[in-house]
Amino acid sequence: MHLIPLPALADNYIWLMHDDDGNAIVVDPGDATVVERALETLQLRLRAILLTHHHHDHIGGAAALRTRHGVPVYAPVDERIDGVNEQVRDGDRIRLAAPQVDFEVIAVPGHTLSHVAFVGAGLLFCGDTLFSLGCGRLFEGTPAQMLASLDRLSTLPADTRVCAGHEYTEANGRFARIVEPNNQALQSRVQEVAQLRARRRPTLPVALAGELATNPFLRVDTDAIGAWGGRRGVGADRVARFAALREAKNEFAG
Repeated sequence: MHLIPLPALADNYIWLMHDDDGNAIVVDPGDATVVERALETLQLRLRAILLTHHHHDHIGGAAALRTRHGVPVYAPVDERIDGVNEQVRDGDRIRLAAPQVDFEVIAVPGHTLSHVAFVGAGLLFCGDTLFSLGCGRLFEGTPAQMLASLDRLSTLPADTRVCAGHEYTEANGRFARIVEPNNQALQSRVQEVAQLRARRRPTLPVALAGELATNPFLRVDTDAIGAWGGRRGVGADRVARFAALREAKNEFAG
C-alpha cells in the first residue's frame, strides 16, 4: 500500500492511499482538483472517500469527487456533511476490497463534536484532532473531551503512523520548545522538521512513538508538563492542565 500526502489549500493535506493495482482512497479531500490531478498523473481509480469532520477545508471536494467517480463517502453522523451514503460511528469498521484495507472508526470529539478518526494498515487518519507536536483547537468540544480523545489515540500501537490534516509541525514545535525546553527528543524533532521544510518536504506521517516523546498535548501526565502547569498555578488536575496548555497555545504568537 502506498501513501501520499497531497498539499491543498493553505496548509491542508489530503491523504491519498493506493495499491499496486491502481485502486485508491482519499481522506478529507478539501479540494477536488488536487485529487483529480493526482489520480490522472498516477493513473489511479478512486474507490472511496473518508471524511473526519465537517469543516469545509476537509470536505469541500467530496461532493464533486463522488459525483464524478460514483464512490461511497464514509463520514461521521453530522447534518452539516452533505452527500454521505455511509455514516459511521465509534466502533464501526470499514472493510474495502480494493484497495484491500480495514479501518476502525474512533470517535474523537473535541475539535468538533462529531469528529472521527480512521485507523487501519498501520495508519491513523486523525483530521484536526492530533497534529505533530500539537492538537486541534476546541471549536465545539470541551477540554475533557479532547483530552479523552487524545488519550484513546495514545493507546494505539507505537509504530502507528500519524496522518494529520495540516502542516502545522514547525509552528507547533516553537510552542512545544517553550513548554519543554529540556526535552532532547523534541529538540531533535524540531531540527528534523526545519530540514524537511527547508526542502519543502512534508513532516508527516510521523510515528506515534515520536509524538508520545515530544508532543506536549500527549504528555500532560509527565513531570515536565506538570512543572509547566505548576508555574502557571495549575494544580494536579490533568484536565485543567490540558486546558491551560491549549489556551496557552491559542495565545502563542511565536
